[in-house]
Amino acid sequence: MNHFSVAIDGPAGAGKSTVAKLIAEKLEIAYIDTGAMYRAFTLKLIDNNIDLKDLKKVIDVLKETSIDFKDNHVYLDGNIVDEEIRDNKISNSVSEVAKIGEVRARLVEVQREIARCKSTVMDGRDIGSNVLKDAKYKFFLIASVEERANRRYKELKLKDDTVSLDSIKNEIEKRDLTDSTRVISPLIKSDDAIEIDSTYENIEQTVDRILKIIEKVD
Repeated sequence: MNHFSVAIDGPAGAGKSTVAKLIAEKLEIAYIDTGAMYRAFTLKLIDNNIDLKDLKKVIDVLKETSIDFKDNHVYLDGNIVDEEIRDNKISNSVSEVAKIGEVRARLVEVQREIARCKSTVMDGRDIGSNVLKDAKYKFFLIASVEERANRRYKELKLKDDTVSLDSIKNEIEKRDLTDSTRVISPLIKSDDAIEIDSTYENIEQTVDRILKIIEKVD
C-alpha cells in the first residue's frame, strides 16, 4: 500500500487544524497537528518556569520530553493536554519556542517518522516547505488578519470575557511577523502549494474545496 501525505500550512488563526482534522476524517487517514507538538513543549517550559531565552535549559528539558498523539488526543509526558495547550499564554509564546533550531530539528524528526509509516494530514507553518517536501498534496491556507482575529476572539470569549478584539489582532500580527521572519524554517508558501483563502468561507466550504482538488489530482 502506498502512503501519501497532505501538507496544510498557513498563519495563525487561518483554520488549519480544524480543516486538516476534517480532511483526515474524510480521507480516513491520520491527522497530525504539528503545532500542538510545539504548544505542548511550550506548555511544559512555562509550567516549569523555564526562561524561553535560556537555550541550554530549554534543550535540557527537550531531552526529557515525550509528545505523542493517540485517539485524537495530544499527550505530553503521558498526560492529555488538549485544553491546556490552547490557553492564550501558550499562543503568545509558542512562536519563540518554535524558532529554536534544536527544538524544530527534534520535532521535525518525529513528524517525518510518522509520515513514513502511514498516510497523514499534517498542518503547521513549514510542512510543505520543509517537513514533508515530497508531500503529494500541498495547500497554503490564509485569511485576512481581521477575520483570523475575529475567529480567535469568538473562541476565547467563551472562556474569558476580558479578552479584547484589538489585543488579539495585535497578537496575531506579532506572531505573523515572528513566524515569517525567523531564520529557521520560516512561514512561507512553497512553490508547489495551492493557496486557499478562507476569509469568506466557512469550514465546510474550505474542506470541500480542498477535497475536490485532491480528487481532481488523483
